[in-house]
Amino acid sequence: MRYQQNLTGRKIAFVVLGNQQWPTLQRYVDRVVAAVNAATPGSYTEIDIPFR
Repeated sequence: MRYQQNLTGRKIAFVVLGNQQWPTLQRYVDRVVAAVNAATPGSYTEIDIPFR
């Protein structure tokens, strides 16, 4: 998605999770919260969450 869309000037921000499985994701909630809090319009952030 990062290279498919030009987000410049957009009102939306994207935060993409590397893993959506709750048992794994819950160990990285602090990363998700930090990324959402830092998101600005037109930004794109991928959070690396390992598959364990």
